Amino acid sequence: MSRPVTLFTGQWADLPLEQLAPLAKGMGFDGLELACWGDHMEVDKAATSKKYCKEKLELLADHGLQCFSISHHLAGQLVCDPNNDGRSDLFAPKALAGDPEGQRKWAVRTMKNTAKAARNMGLKVVNGFTGSSIWHMLYSFPPASEKMIEDGYIRFAKLWNPILDVFDQCGVRFALEVHPTEIAFDTATARRALAAIGHRKAFGFNFDPSHLYWQGVDPVRFLKAFPDRIYHVHMKDAAVTLDGESGILASHLNFGTPGRGWDFRSVGRGGIDFEAIIRTLNALNYSGPLSIEWEDAMMDRVHGATESCAFVKKLDFAKSDRVFDEAFAN
Repeated sequence: MSRPVTLFTGQWADLPLEQLAPLAKGMGFDGLELACWGDHMEVDKAATSKKYCKEKLELLADHGLQCFSISHHLAGQLVCDPNNDGRSDLFAPKALAGDPEGQRKWAVRTMKNTAKAARNMGLKVVNGFTGSSIWHMLYSFPPASEKMIEDGYIRFAKLWNPILDVFDQCGVRFALEVHPTEIAFDTATARRALAAIGHRKAFGFNFDPSHLYWQGVDPVRFLKAFPDRIYHVHMKDAAVTLDGESGILASHLNFGTPGRGWDFRSVGRGGIDFEAIIRTLNALNYSGPLSIEWEDAMMDRVHGATESCAFVKKLDFAKSDRVFDEAFAN
């Protein structure tokens, strides 16, 4: 039996869930990965009200949809970011605008509530970001010492271990989407993040090949490096579009802008080898959902999400329970 194909609702949060659910079913999806913004999932309410959670699950079930995870990238980002600025005012309550430490405290409390919300929804995985106090030091000028970098991982552990304690209490795991601007953005930094928190089981990864691919990191090698830490999977494609003038750092050009050195693509229209990913997931015995995070700035989103769902369903296949030539012995 192939895996369920779900839609991450983060890019659809402008639509009420009552409107998005039938639309997603019509596009062919088996379920939704609910974003914790818009009206899709209010974690403070879900953390304390099983009735609220039941109503969300019933709304999905009424349209033949399931839920396997919820995701709170926005609050997670504010936990470790060093100086939450005007951009992060969009992620936190309006009353905390211009208050970086207030936003951080809100983010820590909210991520703890996200674990409780997942428990009340009957879920085992929360996806999201961690933020990073050292991402801005990526290019080491002004020079960044090794101590500065190490201090960033120590700070990550200090801030996230209390959050992960709540995840443990709730029987829920946190899956970091390995991504630029996070404490882990490639294979090497993912190893370092795991080491920083003592490899505790509450922390693993939401595998998204698109963010690895454009950096030049092999997504399949990432999977093989963390066979027991792949808690969730995003299906998202990307294309490297270097033209001799642009660079891989994207030149301060927004997504969809001609001349940008890389960009996201509707699934199956970029450069990622998804067949190799499916085969590797089979080898790792991953049986969770394949969740499409649809992003393509040059394509209508309903068209793109519909074709992405069909692409993934056609591509996915169950692991074999035998070697083909075993039949010769009968």
